[in-house]
Amino acid sequence: MAVHPDIEAAHQVLQAEIAGLQALDGAFDADFTRAVDLLSGLKGRIVISGMGKSGHIAKKIAATLASTGSPAMFVHPAEASHGDLGMITEQDAVLLLSNSGETPELGDMINYTKRFKIPLLALVRREKSMLVEAADVAFVLPEVPEASPTGAPTTSTTMMLAWGDALAMALLHRRGFTKEDFGVLHPGGKLGKAFLRVEQIMRSGKDLPVVAVDAVMADVLLVMTAKSLGCAVVVDTSGNALGIITDGDLRRHMEGNLLTATAQNVMTASPKAILPSQLASEALGIMNRLSVTSLCVVDHTGKLVGMVHIHDVLRAGVA
Repeated sequence: MAVHPDIEAAHQVLQAEIAGLQALDGAFDADFTRAVDLLSGLKGRIVISGMGKSGHIAKKIAATLASTGSPAMFVHPAEASHGDLGMITEQDAVLLLSNSGETPELGDMINYTKRFKIPLLALVRREKSMLVEAADVAFVLPEVPEASPTGAPTTSTTMMLAWGDALAMALLHRRGFTKEDFGVLHPGGKLGKAFLRVEQIMRSGKDLPVVAVDAVMADVLLVMTAKSLGCAVVVDTSGNALGIITDGDLRRHMEGNLLTATAQNVMTASPKAILPSQLASEALGIMNRLSVTSLCVVDHTGKLVGMVHIHDVLRAGVA
């Protein structure tokens, strides 16, 4: 059965771009390491710019860098010539993207970096070009044909995009950027929920149902009712969590003189606990596994700093 011309065209584009990525994979050299060295020690931001298709790729690279621990921003080259050069400081570095390396709109940014001795990096397709000559570090893309029969930027922009991802990941590893750090920069949406920490949703302070070991159960019941968590945490004079009193504990002691008993006599010792720095998803997993609805939140010494209820976790969108 003959392949439809549209599908054949799509296949040819992908094969051309795959060839470009394979060529790029073999092109990383000392210049890439020099770029990582320069940017990993930067005190300011990575300012990225490009015109046309290169500019669109530059925006995405800036966004990826910023979200993975390398402060970055996109500056449009035309706007830079009309005042936005003021966004670039001597603490920054500039990364310019250009297919030809001769993009005239980049001229003012190049001159600005030279005037104020701002490190200039270049990502280009042509080795012999104005931009390569001006750059402190230049990375030249492999000579691979564009996927477009007209020569429109296709394979080259795919390689630029992949190069930007490689740079971001190399900097991520160099800086020791973790999943937890990533979550801090992504508080919104489903991604943010995956990295939500217990300390961000736990109840603390006056909202905690805390009682002393010698508190009589008549008073404990009042605390449990007022705090609406269905439990009370029994603490010692140092604030360490010694036990927990739940509805189940109350039922188990109904036959005796419950109201005059002390919290220590009714509590379940060594309550299930979690650290405030742990993920909310971990708290949910523990509660599901143990069939409990609340966890004490304690610091590394065992001192109670909060409580997290399953409703808190679900309300935060963690599931």
